[in-house]
Amino acid sequence: MKKVLMGMAIASSLATMMFVPNQAQAAVEANIGATSNYLWRGVSQSADSASVSGGIDYSDDSGFYAGTWVGSLGDGNGAETDFYLGFGGESGDFGYDVGYILYHYADLDDGDFGEVYFNGSYADFSFGVAYTVNSQVDDGSLFDTGDIYYSVGYGFEVAKEYSVGLTYGYYDFDAGSDSDYGHLQVDISKGDFTFSVSRADEDSGDDDTKFVVSWGTTF
Repeated sequence: MKKVLMGMAIASSLATMMFVPNQAQAAVEANIGATSNYLWRGVSQSADSASVSGGIDYSDDSGFYAGTWVGSLGDGNGAETDFYLGFGGESGDFGYDVGYILYHYADLDDGDFGEVYFNGSYADFSFGVAYTVNSQVDDGSLFDTGDIYYSVGYGFEVAKEYSVGLTYGYYDFDAGSDSDYGHLQVDISKGDFTFSVSRADEDSGDDDTKFVVSWGTTF
């Protein structure tokens, strides 16, 4: 049961998943990160414990990108590996990103699922939608085909080198409205560090306010 059980606060902004391709030339970029609690769409994927991650991405000047990301899960649940590809670009103040992502859980039987997604941005605002198109979970369970996740966000600078991001997301599960939930997150970032406050309104017992410190860098 992947996402209620599992799924980096960095990823909350990244969970809107806006990939910006290198517009000058093809590039390969690696990333590493660590967080006190791996949050995905407002819910802890690491059993409220620390998580480390790493990934590698390819992008070219056409806007195409592809990559993979691996993050540790807590409570003996192994690791999550994501594979994704897509196309992104921008025109004036408007940015867009459309693609597909597969979430793979090596230590979880029948837990993998995939989504197609669209993310857009205009000036300081962002919005996105992700639709589950394939899944190994049992029919009628959460994270089955037909689930939809919506998000909106706003980001701004408050002082030199400090930025604030606000995100609201809503998960609409095809299995039934009793499992649907919304979440709100505030991220304050400086350099490679992010402090997050997040709260989800859902029924799995993970609805307390969470305070998370994360670090991530690319090279």
